[in-house]
Amino acid sequence: MRKPHWSILGTAGVPGRYGGFETLAENLVRYHQAHALEARLTVYCSARDTETRPARYLSAELRHIGLRANGPQSVAYDVVSLIDAIRHHTDTVLLLGVSGALALPIVRVLSRTRIVTNIDGIEWQRAKWRGLARLILRWSERAAVRWSHAVIADNPGIAEHVRARYGRDCHVIAYGGDHALEAAPITKPGIALPQRYALALCRIEPENNVEMILDAFARHSTGDLVVVGNWDQSPHGRALRARYGARPHIHLIDPVYEPGHLRWIRDGAEVYIHGHSAGGTNPALVEMMHFGIPVLAFDCAFNRNTTDGKALYFGSANALAGTMAALKPPKAARIGRQMREIAAQRYTWARIGRAYVELMHDLPA
Repeated sequence: MRKPHWSILGTAGVPGRYGGFETLAENLVRYHQAHALEARLTVYCSARDTETRPARYLSAELRHIGLRANGPQSVAYDVVSLIDAIRHHTDTVLLLGVSGALALPIVRVLSRTRIVTNIDGIEWQRAKWRGLARLILRWSERAAVRWSHAVIADNPGIAEHVRARYGRDCHVIAYGGDHALEAAPITKPGIALPQRYALALCRIEPENNVEMILDAFARHSTGDLVVVGNWDQSPHGRALRARYGARPHIHLIDPVYEPGHLRWIRDGAEVYIHGHSAGGTNPALVEMMHFGIPVLAFDCAFNRNTTDGKALYFGSANALAGTMAALKPPKAARIGRQMREIAAQRYTWARIGRAYVELMHDLPA
């Protein structure tokens, strides 16, 4: 009897080097191997985003597409991957993101491949998208919800958006974060960390409220702040670095991807500050919750859902500064314990992998 064939599309590929979807894809492959699943698994990778093109990674076959997975080529990359998956008789496609979703009506007509789409956050609402790009993302979201056999939301807030806007229910599956504890800490040369500090780790984009966080620490005596992000990738990031980079108690660090170096930076933090205001359940947040330190998160439904309402929340620079100043060790320890307990219950890859596999198995033929 022929084995079922599953394919994962929509990421730069595995092993994951950066990004929540890449980490998700890698950990689904690890789950597939650890449980010796019967289904054949293929992961689509960008040949433009890696120097090597191995044929396999752990238990997964790799297929390489000669386009970039992100940026202007992302739509074409996903569409070409979908077509290739159909040609190779994939039974079920897991599409991560909505970039290629405008092709789904054609896929449904031309094949019996079942489509499961993780729609990510409400991408078209992000401040960086304007005009035609925002319109295309709205159409893509609509197409993903309309033409997928099953839709995954990573946060109850995203599921509610889909229900209210399109009248469809979602499977709510978040992300694991326990992999962040696997690597041993390794000091990164060239980075000098203060002895005690608050940490923010994010892409430097307006909806992540980095300016609000920097302003809180620049105008108030709230201790040292370390922010790790892609400062040089946009005018917004470069402007923030120019404005705040010379402050002695603000430390702006370029992106760090190596797991051991990330572990070293995270291990030293006393508080985690999460400024994201869009995008559902954020992988960086669930990863930091496993470290058992207090979380101060921007006050929005996504972050409250992720932290079960047990973190501290802010909506302005003054509110963040005031919360930091009032945070005493007993309360910090209690919140840290709660974050770790929630993470252990909800955000482990064993739990997430099982949820994805059960969904793929239970799809009607």
